[in-house]
Amino acid sequence: MSTLPAPDEPSLAATPSVVVRTVPIPADAPLLAYLPSGLAHDELLSWVRRGEGLVGWGAALTFEASGADRFREAEQWWREVCGRAVVRDDVQLAGSGLVCFGSFPFAADSAQQARLVVPSTIVGRRDGRTWLTDVSLGPQLPSLETPSVAEDPEPPLDVAFADGAVSPADYAHAVAQAVQRIAAGDVDKVVLARDLVATSSAPIDPRWLLRRLADRYENTWVFSVAGLVGATPELLVRRDKGLITSRVLAGTIRRTGDDAKDLALAASLARSSKDLEEHEYAVRSVAEALAPHSSSMNVPEAPFVLHLPNVMHLATDVAAVGVDGASSLTLAAALHPSAAVGGTPTDRAVALIGELEHMDRGRYAGPVGWMDAHGDGAWGIALRSGALDPRDSSQITLYAGCGIVAGSDPDSEVAESDAKLVPMRDALASD
Repeated sequence: MSTLPAPDEPSLAATPSVVVRTVPIPADAPLLAYLPSGLAHDELLSWVRRGEGLVGWGAALTFEASGADRFREAEQWWREVCGRAVVRDDVQLAGSGLVCFGSFPFAADSAQQARLVVPSTIVGRRDGRTWLTDVSLGPQLPSLETPSVAEDPEPPLDVAFADGAVSPADYAHAVAQAVQRIAAGDVDKVVLARDLVATSSAPIDPRWLLRRLADRYENTWVFSVAGLVGATPELLVRRDKGLITSRVLAGTIRRTGDDAKDLALAASLARSSKDLEEHEYAVRSVAEALAPHSSSMNVPEAPFVLHLPNVMHLATDVAAVGVDGASSLTLAAALHPSAAVGGTPTDRAVALIGELEHMDRGRYAGPVGWMDAHGDGAWGIALRSGALDPRDSSQITLYAGCGIVAGSDPDSEVAESDAKLVPMRDALASD
């Protein structure tokens, strides 16, 4: 299931057996409507796009890891869990049966932990079919009760925004420094991020954010794992019965709201040498990372323009046929960080991020998604997102980043980062 090396002494005894039962259910309400109220924000899980996907709640099992071995350790733990699981799956679709949700820090030296969570309850939907999965640690198959639609979430109140660790002025200065380093030949591209802190006068219900994001950004994957909430347009990797796909986004322009003007902007984006250069770096990094795990690969010659409500991106969908059985998490580890969120060359760009960015990204721009017991699953890049404060449920830190290349202008990059903060800012609104 994985090509990641196993630890010398797997600790199977430390991993309890799990009993899993999946059955079809006659349910047609939106998936996010089933997430119950009254739970801590880190107990609510989501991976939903265009009404399909998975939601979960509770925590039958959790795992944390940090450092450079975080992916390997998480993969090993998941193999141990799967090896000791008793599964009765009456649905047999991707996402049914035993599933974990996961979220990983961008950097190995982050103060935040990688998290894998096996929910106690999962509701999934694919191709119009809906199912319920219950997970327990007892010896008996769980007794299943069709979940009911939860009470509607309350909106955040009196939301105020304040600069985080990186103010707009700090960000413009970092961009200018990055352009100088690019001109000096240190790197070809580097992705720099900034943060924004939002505070409400009442606790922030993640379900409010998820519903707002799903309603407004149907082309994105709306996610929630361990308090990290967002709507990413970028699929790092999906593995489904041996087929590997990845959606690469790099190169962005803000929409005006005028259809005629936006069409003209889309055409200019598709011709922009700066944006095409940035996009080429990102596509190349994904293709090179997938090549060792693939027998064949399709990389389109030119990107298309992906239209989102607030911005447009250059996008390329890469497809490959898996050859070595690498799990979706192994593939995500091989791809992370891509040039779309790190830069080119990757090692030097990531080092430059540490030098110029002056903040801990945490799990922003890291892999987020889910995986099943067969290694199939989907992992996005945690963009257009915010991290709820585990100590203060009324506060959330929002993140946005931009790819910096030789032609980047500091003021323009600040404006682009503002545009990328819009989805989360709007999700916090109560209107």
